[in-house]
Amino acid sequence: MKITKKVIQFPASGHKVAAVLNIPEEAEGKKNPALVCVHPGSSCKEQTAGIYAEKMAENGYVTIVFDASCQGESEGEPRFAEIPAQRTEDIHCAVDYLTTLDLIDKDRIGVLGVCAGGGYAVNAAMSDHRIKAVGTVVGANIGRVQRESCENIAMTMEAAGKQRTAEINGAEPMIVGWIPGSKEELEKSGITDIDIVEAVDYYTTPRGKSPNSPNKLLFSSMNAMLSFDAFHLAEVLLTQPLQIIVGDKQGAFGSYRDGQELYKRAASQKKDILVLEGVSHYDLYDQPEPVAKAVAKLTSFYQENL
Repeated sequence: MKITKKVIQFPASGHKVAAVLNIPEEAEGKKNPALVCVHPGSSCKEQTAGIYAEKMAENGYVTIVFDASCQGESEGEPRFAEIPAQRTEDIHCAVDYLTTLDLIDKDRIGVLGVCAGGGYAVNAAMSDHRIKAVGTVVGANIGRVQRESCENIAMTMEAAGKQRTAEINGAEPMIVGWIPGSKEELEKSGITDIDIVEAVDYYTTPRGKSPNSPNKLLFSSMNAMLSFDAFHLAEVLLTQPLQIIVGDKQGAFGSYRDGQELYKRAASQKKDILVLEGVSHYDLYDQPEPVAKAVAKLTSFYQENL
């Protein structure tokens, strides 16, 4: 199915968020189901979430994919901040925007998140039951990921707080990298974990590199991530139908473990987890065969639940 792409903005927390609205050619003149597509940490709308947004639009859903506040082409300060509460609020505001469109059925809005975007999608759905169905692809709880990768949480929290104080008093922002900035940096680091290796291949090479995803993180936002649990109260508040998709090749980002945990904890009466054999975290970002399998599963899931 042919789709029309519209570059738009929507308001969030007093600033504007940059987004792309994907509209199937058959959507005009009727009320349609819609999906909010949420990108991973460090990512942008042109990367993996954009791939899923386009493919789901080709299957009949109006989709919106956007750059997180303070990142990419979106407004918001401080730049390169990763604030889970704001990331979740961005999703609420994307839903707000969709409800203003004549071509959207307000009772048929779902969310689809990739990696940390999956965790944020879950978190947003728990506090926003306008979201009627939740899908995650290699969904990860970014708080857990950061806590497990942090050598000393207490010291990092202290340092991040001091840096925030310094910046509000005029110091230059402290910007760090999410991952090694090149394959050469990766080799020097000695890191061999599959998720880190494939992250470098995805984000720093022509495979997935984008100017709106510059591998920059405001260090002072570490305190917000380290204290965040994307799945908090899932056993009480996550009641919408839930589709989880993961690969069984496990790495440091732990999306397989998070998928299993979310499946067990979710209060959803309708929930399913699809484990793709021989598939890694980053295979499900952009590799044709695993992505096609994920899209097929998601399409049937949303058809049943939106």
